[in-house]
Amino acid sequence: MRLSSLSKTSLLLVACFTADKILAILRQLIIARQFGLSDALDVFNIANNLPDMLFILISGGAMAMVVIPVLTEVIEKKSLSDGWRVFSSILNLTFIASFLLALIIWAFADTIVTSEIGIAPGFSAAAQRDVVRLMRLNLISTLIFSVSGLCMGALQANRRFLLPGIAPLFYNVGQIIGAVFLAPEGGGSFFGLAYPTFGLGIDGLAYGVIAGAVMHLMVQLPGLLRLGFRWEPLCDVRDENVRRMIRILIPRILTVFFVQLIFIFRDNLASRLQTGAVTALSYGYMFQQLPETLIGTALGTALLPSLSLFIADAEHDRFAAAFSNACRLVVALTFGSAVIFGMGFGPVAAFALKMTSGETALLMWTLRGFLIGLTGHCLLEVVNRSFYAQQDALSPLIATILNFIAFMISGLTLYRPLGVSGISLSDSIAFTVQAVLLILWLGLDPFRRSAKLGNSRLVRLFGEGAAASDQERVSVKLSGMKRTILRAAIGSAVAAAALLGIGALNFEAFPGLSLNPGLLNLVKSLIGMGLSVAVYLPFILPEIRMLKTF
Repeated sequence: MRLSSLSKTSLLLVACFTADKILAILRQLIIARQFGLSDALDVFNIANNLPDMLFILISGGAMAMVVIPVLTEVIEKKSLSDGWRVFSSILNLTFIASFLLALIIWAFADTIVTSEIGIAPGFSAAAQRDVVRLMRLNLISTLIFSVSGLCMGALQANRRFLLPGIAPLFYNVGQIIGAVFLAPEGGGSFFGLAYPTFGLGIDGLAYGVIAGAVMHLMVQLPGLLRLGFRWEPLCDVRDENVRRMIRILIPRILTVFFVQLIFIFRDNLASRLQTGAVTALSYGYMFQQLPETLIGTALGTALLPSLSLFIADAEHDRFAAAFSNACRLVVALTFGSAVIFGMGFGPVAAFALKMTSGETALLMWTLRGFLIGLTGHCLLEVVNRSFYAQQDALSPLIATILNFIAFMISGLTLYRPLGVSGISLSDSIAFTVQAVLLILWLGLDPFRRSAKLGNSRLVRLFGEGAAASDQERVSVKLSGMKRTILRAAIGSAVAAAALLGIGALNFEAFPGLSLNPGLLNLVKSLIGMGLSVAVYLPFILPEIRMLKTF
């Protein structure tokens, strides 16, 4: 099957993201085997929240979606050198803003941690002091990421995806170095070879994060230099393109801020539950991120430069077709993934993380709460980028505020009766509502915020046609999406039945097969998930074939 360039880019990103997630899981396995679901690991995980939030606000999720559409347009309509001047200005402004915000967090770290509306009000005084220390240390990596995150956006705007794709691998390598060499006490061994360790405990994990951030940046610099990038010490806020980025950035930062508030509020609730609740949320979200990254993030990342170019060239039909195909692919791939992962992953987690049955149950119910919203999370990766490609940052902001309100209401309602799984379920409810709201919003009037687009014209959002009125309102026919949903739902039911069937088999009856219960459950799980994937794929073949034209 011959693939389009966009499909090839998506598959390249899937390969990079897969390798990244494998390393991330390896990193977490090493950490889990050292610290378990412990107070120390809860401290480390919660100390990362605000530094991570600052990185995502200033350069990660916020700036990438702002830089790519504007930089793509500057390069397309002017020149690459003009693009680099604009990029230098926004890079310098971003670093200055990151530095100032890091200083504020450093100064008010105690209040941020200990306040009743802070990030760890339920921790002991000693644990809170550790959170403050580690949070301040993690701000160093945040400053590095304020530059490195923008480098990813600049490379992607130039259709260079390999180096941004492998940069997270080096970030994980740095953290693995911290977990293997810096954190443990008493030395370590690998296949009989002893090696020294530094015995820094959770502080060693934080130093590993800093090392990973440095490598994340350094691996991307050669790509920028090959494209002719030369840093200039300027902050030209008079440049119209820089000002346009800033105008779009303000609502984008507020959007990401409200998303990050959800994570802070989530950990606030979890800190009031049993030991290990914060880490169970962290692990559950990490495992949910595996299919989300490979499906939603890969599609969205590959799609944004093309959507931005379609908008710049006023190619409405191509914009609509790409959006349509991406949404249908997301639905087809996530329905089965959520069911198979949620039903079959427990023995794998128990074996890999060396968890007790109680810890495994806590993790799996937390993970299932997240997986209920897998489709919504992945759709959001696509639909958000469809708005940012049109340089519309206000619509996602409004939807995100509603998301935060929905999460607060459902979280406060569910976290006591359902425990930590009630928190992950609240996350799914809020993000799915946000995704549906934005899709309906985009479907009603997909081009209303772009002055370059003409008046009423035919567009197709979900593959079945839609006509625009004089007011550019679009009546969307969803029959193409409905067929995708129906096939994916039936396929998921068949996949679930296959998993249950394998689980019911009496493997002990097979001659010569003697396994302990843990290994036996692991074997059943792996066979069951493999069979489930095999029986699910035929149901979504029409969507898989779309890769030829995507």
